[in-house]
Amino acid sequence: MDEIEELAGVAIAANGLSPRLGARIAGLGAFRPTTVVSNEQAAAAASVEAQWIEQRIGIRERRYGTSTETVVAMAVEACVQALTDAATTPDDIDVVILATCSMPSPMPNGAASVVSRLGCRAAAGFDVNAACSGFSHGLAVADALIRAGTARQVLVAASERMSDWVSPRDRNTGPIFADGAAAAVIVPTDQPEIFPVAWGSDGHRADLITIRPDTGHMEMAGRKVFRWTTNALLPAIKGACARAGMAPADLKAFVPHQANLRIIEGLARTIGAPGIVTATDVIVSGNTGAASVPLAFHALRRSGALHSGDPVLLFGFGAGLAYAAQVVLCP
Repeated sequence: MDEIEELAGVAIAANGLSPRLGARIAGLGAFRPTTVVSNEQAAAAASVEAQWIEQRIGIRERRYGTSTETVVAMAVEACVQALTDAATTPDDIDVVILATCSMPSPMPNGAASVVSRLGCRAAAGFDVNAACSGFSHGLAVADALIRAGTARQVLVAASERMSDWVSPRDRNTGPIFADGAAAAVIVPTDQPEIFPVAWGSDGHRADLITIRPDTGHMEMAGRKVFRWTTNALLPAIKGACARAGMAPADLKAFVPHQANLRIIEGLARTIGAPGIVTATDVIVSGNTGAASVPLAFHALRRSGALHSGDPVLLFGFGAGLAYAAQVVLCP
């Protein structure tokens, strides 16, 4: 039996599974690049004042990947941590989903490279591009795969090099976007710990965040995006809580996409549950695209603000304009 036949046999055997009632997050991992970029550095490039960045956006510093800290390399580092946290191995993973919008090329897909570098024996691998809501979309897909009995364990990674896609001279994007990666291992459970997703998109406004074909740089209508996020997304937040059978006040934490501190604060007020913890990782990480939600989730858990079993609302939103929200229980 040659290698291809052997791997195909492993994959077929792995797919002989039964549907499950639910899924849960068994482990989390994160990778933050080594290069820290201060507001003074970002401000000089964008021809603004350093205090303007903190006052208007709420960011104090961000991290950029080095030449070796690629989308795939950062995803692998985060995945290794998540596998260790979940006490599982690459051989146990049936599917790898990579949420990203910043791969340098559409082919090959990043997930296939992650599968190879991790040494997963027979895992499927595919990318999800829902921009900054990518991790939440990937998590919903992983939950569905496990519930359907298509996979036993799914690794959802989110990795971005947003610094490659913005001009440092553009004050609307340059000081905001940054790089990083995070990952989660999803496994079956008898009682759901990942609750049904509330998601959607507003393609009529997709031109608010685009990549210019002539420059290859992102353009964003910041004020219009701000109004959309703080005014139009409340139904998704309420819908995710309702599908989990909870009220916002039942949550322990709210982890929205780390777009901008002012947007995060506005969404937190919209929820109307002042007692819950709201993630503000954007202050030290910037906007890391699809990686921002799991990076912020990982940071809250590591800080001790969250404990196993705590209900947390994850909420990704961004270009598309796509959004996805779901309540999960902290691993």
